[in-house]
Formats: sequence, C-alpha cells, structure tokens
Amino acid sequence: MTKQFSLLALAASLALPAAAQQDPKAGKILDAVSAKYTALKSFQASFTQTLENPAAKLKQNLSGDVTVSGQKYHLATNGQEIINDGKTTWTYLKNENEVNITESDPTNQDMSPAQMYTMYKKGYKYTYVKSLKDAGVTSDLIELSPEDRKNDVFKVQIIVGTADHAIHSVKTFKKNGTRTTFTLKNFKPNVPVSATSFAFDKNAHKGVKVVDLR
Repeated sequence: MTKQFSLLALAASLALPAAAQQDPKAGKILDAVSAKYTALKSFQASFTQTLENPAAKLKQNLSGDVTVSGQKYHLATNGQEIINDGKTTWTYLKNENEVNITESDPTNQDMSPAQMYTMYKKGYKYTYVKSLKDAGVTSDLIELSPEDRKNDVFKVQIIVGTADHAIHSVKTFKKNGTRTTFTLKNFKPNVPVSATSFAFDKNAHKGVKVVDLR
C-alpha cells in the first residue's frame, strides 16, 4: 500500500467548489505569495510536519526536504520518497525497499506540494487575521475557511513573511480534533535541477520491489 503524507493530503482537502466574496487584504497577500513561487524556476526547502490530536494524546513529528520545479517535485524523509515528473509518481518506501508507481493526476492536488501556494484561488474564503512575529520575523496570519461544510477541514491558517511573502507555515484544523502544522525553513530559490532530479532510479536501489499501479 502506498503511504501518504498528511501534508500532501492538505491540498486534496481544499479542492472544493467555487469561492465567494473574499477579503481584499488577504487576497492581495496571497496573490503576492503565489507570484513569488510561480516565478521561480525551482526551489528547495527543509520542512517539519507536526501532527497533533490532544484528545487522542497524539503527537507525531516528521521532517525532510522537498525540491520543486514547476509541477515536478521530489520529497524525501528518512522513511520514504515521493518523486513526480509531471506524468508519473514514484513512492519509494525505504524500509520495505518497495516503489509504487502511479500516473500523475494534475487535478489530484494532494499529490503535489507545488500547489500549496495556489490552492487559495478556488474553493474557500480567506480572511486577514493579524500581523505577528514568527521566529522574530514580521509576518501575516491569514485564515482560510472551506465553503463545503462537509469537508473534514474546517480551518486553515497560513503564516507568510510580510516583506518577502515567503510561506512560513500552513496549519490545518480538522473536525476530529487533529491539527497538522507544516513548517518550511532553509528556503533556497532557483536551485540546480535536471531531469534525473525528478525520476526514480531503479538501478540505485538494488533488489527494489516494483509495484506498477498504472
């Protein structure tokens, strides 16, 4: 079975019906964020994901690195890698030495970290909350509310730098009490990438089990 990151599932939870009237201030900031990232040829960052549910006494941490170029990406942690070249997705499970291969679906946004800075454009309302200091940096907190009341996610909070419009963190709130915080750091714009950056090399994984689900 293919394991999924909660942070990637965030995008799918926000793929909702058309949006209504929005907060102009929040929209202006989100547009600047989107313009910043879409203008880059590529970028790389380390991330930390924290999954919490106080009622269930659950707290899990996950960290890794992600490289993005257009709709292509390579996401890696200690346990697995997800690689997408825009057409094919490889999910490599290190402990099992197994790779699952699926077709890339551009409409299935949960599989693309490249969509996290454009998801606001469809399906939910956004509101400017306040200015704050995040790790000593003046930042803006924006809250998104899905219009589909049946959605498991009822709120998303995004913190971005006021001066550079860089995404600091994305936090989702689910009806079951689960809170997932995805924090970006060590951001590097326009890093060198090639075709091999976004393709799984079977020869580099001796004895790997290939499960082709296409």
